[in-house]
Amino acid sequence: MAVQLLDPVGLGTEVPYRHVAVSRGTRQVHVAGQIGAGSPEAPGDLADQVAEALRNVGRGLAGAGATFADVVRLTFYVTEWEGSHQLPEFLAGVDRVRAELGIAESLPPASLIGVQILFEPHVRVEVEATAVLD
Repeated sequence: MAVQLLDPVGLGTEVPYRHVAVSRGTRQVHVAGQIGAGSPEAPGDLADQVAEALRNVGRGLAGAGATFADVVRLTFYVTEWEGSHQLPEFLAGVDRVRAELGIAESLPPASLIGVQILFEPHVRVEVEATAVLD
């Protein structure tokens, strides 16, 4: 396996991701700019957009011969983020596609960054992923 996910003692509180990824491999895969919004008229809620954005990341990974098991880092940009009370809706989107996409119970190291706006007003979430292959 090219990726090992760890939670070293002393790093933070319980979070839905691992704190550290150790990888071996010579080929990196970078997937960026993946959104899950439909049309401006029917954009979907945060959970819908997270689920579809992750599906799009999965498509990008598959195109390079990778899966979520190869991912060493995820970055989520989320608009209208008002704090951790929105985390359950966000995680519901992840849970919706976890089995479908082979996403482990704990995500790889991840950052969730609240932003004012993304490239279109109806887009609530954008995802980036970095994977390493042997």
